[in-house]
Amino acid sequence: MSVTQIKGTGIPRYLPWQGPALFSQGFRPFFLLAGLSAFGVLALWLAVLLGRVDLPTAFSPVAWHGHEMIFGVIAAVVAGFLLTAVPNWTGRMPLQGWGLIGLVLLWLAGRAASATGVWIGPAWAAGVDMLFLPVLLAVVVREVAAGRNWRNLPVAGALGLLAAANGLSHLENLGLIGTQGLGFHLGVAVISCLIALIGGRIIPSFTGNWLMKQDPAARRPAAFGAFDRAVLALTVAALGAWTAAPTSLAAAVLLLAAGGAQAARLARWRGAATLAEPLVWSLHAGYLWLPVGLLLLGAAYFDPGVPQSAGLHALTAGAMGGMVLAVMTRASLGHTGRPLAAGPATTAVYVLVLTAAAARVGAALAPMLHGTLLTAAAVAWCAAFGLFCLAYGPILLRPRAA
Repeated sequence: MSVTQIKGTGIPRYLPWQGPALFSQGFRPFFLLAGLSAFGVLALWLAVLLGRVDLPTAFSPVAWHGHEMIFGVIAAVVAGFLLTAVPNWTGRMPLQGWGLIGLVLLWLAGRAASATGVWIGPAWAAGVDMLFLPVLLAVVVREVAAGRNWRNLPVAGALGLLAAANGLSHLENLGLIGTQGLGFHLGVAVISCLIALIGGRIIPSFTGNWLMKQDPAARRPAAFGAFDRAVLALTVAALGAWTAAPTSLAAAVLLLAAGGAQAARLARWRGAATLAEPLVWSLHAGYLWLPVGLLLLGAAYFDPGVPQSAGLHALTAGAMGGMVLAVMTRASLGHTGRPLAAGPATTAVYVLVLTAAAARVGAALAPMLHGTLLTAAAVAWCAAFGLFCLAYGPILLRPRAA
C-alpha cells in the first residue's frame, strides 16, 4: 500500500481502506481496546478478589491486575498514540489495514495468554505476551530512522524499556530472576516519564492555542526550555532510583525534589485559565497527579502513615488514567473530523476518572475507610471507561466525518 504526500508538508494522507473503518487509522482499534480493557480488567479483578471468578492466570491476582493495566491497557494507548503521531513526525506511510490488524491480533493474543497462563503454561504465556511491544518498537524505529526524525528517538527508547519491563515481569513470575517487582516498577516509571515528556509538549501547546482563540492578547503558557529539560532529567533520575531501590533514602529525596519541580512546571502552563474547556483542563488535571504521585512516593520513606501504594496509585489511576482519557478523547474527536468540543458525556468521563483516582489514593491513606473508598474508586473507574466506550466507540467504528 502506498501513501500520497501532502505537497509541502511531508504529512502523509491516509489512502482509502476498503475494510472496516476501525482499521483505517492506528488510534481507532487501540483506543477502543484500551477503553474496553480498562473496564474489563478491573471488573474481572474485583470478581476474582470477591471469589466469584477463578482466573487461570499464572500471575497472582494482584500482579495480574497491575501487569494488565500497564502492559495491556496503557500499552494499547501508547500504540494508538504512536501509530498516529509517528506519520506526522516523519511524513512516512501510516500503518493501516492488514498490518494494523496483525498488530492488534498480537495485542489480543498477549491479553489472552496473560489471563490463561495456567492452561497454556506460564512459559508459553510469557512468550506470547512478550511479542507485541517489540514488534511495535520495530515499527516505530523503522519509521523514525527512515524519516530521519532523530528528535523523537527517545520515545522509541522508552518503548524499548517498556518492552524490557514486560519481559522482566514475566521472568520474575517464572522464578528465573529474583528481582520481584522490578518489571512492574520499571513499567510505571517509563510511562510516568513519557507523560512528563509528551505532556510537557502537548499541554502547553493545546492550552496556548485555546487561550489565543479566546483572547489573542492572552498570556501564553511558558515555552519548553532549559527549566523543562532540568525537570525531566530530575524526574528520570528520581524514578530510576525508585525503580532500583524503592525504599531508599536517595530515591525518597529525589522523588520529593522531582515532585516539587513538576508541580512548579505545571503551574507555568496556565491551567487555571482553561476551566471553561474540559478538553483542555482535563490535561492539566491528569498531569497534576504526576507531581502528587512523586511527592507521595517520596513521603512514604519519612512517614509510615503514607504507604507506597498511595503514590503508586496516584501515578497509575491518577496520572495514567486521567491523561490517557484526556488524550484519547481529544485525539478521537480531532482525527475523525469531529469538532474539538467536550459534550456532557466527555466531561463526565473526566470527572469520573479523577474521582476514581482520588478515592483510590484516599483508600491507601485512610485505612478506616479503605473498603468504602476502594469500592467507590472501582465503580468510578469502570463508569469512566465504560462511558468512554459508549460515547466514543461509535466514533472509532465509523468512517471519518465529512
